Amino acid sequence: MSLVELGGYSYPEAHIIVGRLESEGIPAIAFDAGTHMAEGSFRLIPVRVMVDEDDLALAQRLLKEWADDSA
Repeated sequence: MSLVELGGYSYPEAHIIVGRLESEGIPAIAFDAGTHMAEGSFRLIPVRVMVDEDDLALAQRLLKEWADDSA
C-alpha cells in the first residue's frame, strides 16, 4: 500500500473531495492541510489529496464524473 497524490486543491475543496471519496469507500487523506494556517499562504499552498495507489484510477474517474455533473 503506497499513497499517491490525486491532486492539489484549496483547503475547503480538498476536504470536500476527501469526504466524497470516503463516502464512496475510498480512504483519502488531506496532506499539508495545516499549511493554510500560515500567514498569507491560504491560496498559495495547495492541500494534497492522497489515496492508495490501487484506488487512484477510480478516484480520478469519480472526480471527473463529479466535475461533469456540476458543469
